[in-house]
Amino acid sequence: MRYFEDFPIGEVMERGPYVVTREEIIAFARQFDPQPFHIDEDAAGKSIYGGIIASGWHTAAICHKLMVEGLLGQAAGMGSPGLDELRWKKPVRPGDSLTVRITTLEAKPSTSKPDRGALKLRLEVVNQQGDVVMTEVANALFARRPAP
Repeated sequence: MRYFEDFPIGEVMERGPYVVTREEIIAFARQFDPQPFHIDEDAAGKSIYGGIIASGWHTAAICHKLMVEGLLGQAAGMGSPGLDELRWKKPVRPGDSLTVRITTLEAKPSTSKPDRGALKLRLEVVNQQGDVVMTEVANALFARRPAP
């Protein structure tokens, strides 16, 4: 179990990979972001993207899946008060293999609630070519290590 104290500033973790399929891109977009370049092969081919691409929200969901499976599932996370930044840098296409790189930027113990602390994390989603396709700066709350 990782607690607030177990995240040194500057630490970099990588989680993944996750291979994105055409079918899941279309299914996600049909439900949550039904723009033509996400759901229609012909329309997507005529778009500025030249083919089907994943919704940015789908990419963000994959990023968080990798964080939960590779980090938060083994940590004393207490949720998040939100994001400071979210950027979609490049399209995610069917067959892309994504990893998430997580860097601890800041760690501040709570002054009003001594059982927790706040971390600021930079997340970078990277494809198989090493291209950064999404960045995020997230704020997360973690429990402090219990006294022995």
